[in-house]
Amino acid sequence: MRISEIFESIQGEGVLAGVPSLFLRASGCNLRCAWCDTPYASWAPEGEEWTVERLAGRAAASRLRHVVITGGEPMIFADLAPLTRTLEALGKHITIETAGTVDQDVACHLMSISPKLANSTPHGIEGGRWVEMHERARLRPDVVRALMARYDYQLKFVIREEADVDEVSALVAKLGAPPERVLLMPEGVEPERLRERSVWLAEICRRTGFRYSPRLQILLYGNRRGV
Repeated sequence: MRISEIFESIQGEGVLAGVPSLFLRASGCNLRCAWCDTPYASWAPEGEEWTVERLAGRAAASRLRHVVITGGEPMIFADLAPLTRTLEALGKHITIETAGTVDQDVACHLMSISPKLANSTPHGIEGGRWVEMHERARLRPDVVRALMARYDYQLKFVIREEADVDEVSALVAKLGAPPERVLLMPEGVEPERLRERSVWLAEICRRTGFRYSPRLQILLYGNRRGV
């Protein structure tokens, strides 16, 4: 797998927010989200190739039980399945962060699925040359349902404006997911923008029964790598 970074931090998002975790960031993605905060793993992938054995050795050396495999999109890598089974044998708790567009038979204790809403489409970026590819690939309800059926899961949505929640509600109804499995997370890489959006987003969660997800890594460390 091509890996852009490996670091220990706390999980900043989702139901395990606050849990100390080892992060393995795969470099490469089948989408091009307009607001992507890790372009070095998607728009312009960088990093080096790691074998399953080397990655497992790095995880084994960590005192942390929780391992988060993120990206980019880790599910596009063939070595993900053997890596997760090796990590499981080491007694690690495995979270996979995915857009839910690719299915693999992996070992996973929390499948963190983040289906991409229309707000992710990269209109006007690089002349719009990625729009058609992104729109074709960004939403695969059949894949999301398959992952939901096999794994403990959360559905995590990036919210830019209140109207995005209508799109979430329609998709969640189509997927048949209970509201307590749905997390709404404000988009942004500046603490002040996150705080502003969090005020009205928390109120929407109160009304709908969806859960609110922070972005603790931004609030604690700012928008930088390795945190």
